[in-house]
Amino acid sequence: MTERVPARERLLKAAAELFYRDGVGATGIDRITAHAGVAKMSLYNNFSSKSDLVKAYLDARLDEWHVLYRERLARAETPRERLLAVFDSYIDHAEYAYDWGFRGCGLLNAAAELPVGDAGRATVALQKDEVEQLFRQYLRDMKPDASAAAIDETAEHLSFVLEGAMARAGLDGHDGRLTAARKIAVSIMDRL
Repeated sequence: MTERVPARERLLKAAAELFYRDGVGATGIDRITAHAGVAKMSLYNNFSSKSDLVKAYLDARLDEWHVLYRERLARAETPRERLLAVFDSYIDHAEYAYDWGFRGCGLLNAAAELPVGDAGRATVALQKDEVEQLFRQYLRDMKPDASAAAIDETAEHLSFVLEGAMARAGLDGHDGRLTAARKIAVSIMDRL
């Protein structure tokens, strides 16, 4: 006998696939409920609105990335390896999306469709700020004598390299740009 998956989980799984593959705006409630195999009322019993479902989707993507990042971090022994664990976790997260047709960062893709002030955009901004803060922390650990300005500038630069690579990888449909960005990160760290 197979275990029945709760409607909320089925809705989130369906939304994750459809929002990532087709976009938030192009994906209506009827498509999500049909894909999840639930009645429309199930959606409203679990989420107050489509916007609430989008926010839950973004929170779930953020949680997925945190899990992947922590797995990479557990194997990192030095500040340099911890910094590169961030890049590696993005590569790992890209692998999750290949079944749906890799389109880059699901967080940024969704944020681009959301209005300014939307709670979902705040989730995306939080993750991007977190990544830059992690870079800053690991760079300080690597180079305690470097100036705060040099650390801040390098962390921002690494953030731009990573996010730019993710955007280009989404256009390419594979993680090659992320692998290249990791190599660029190594050269940036070597020059600090």
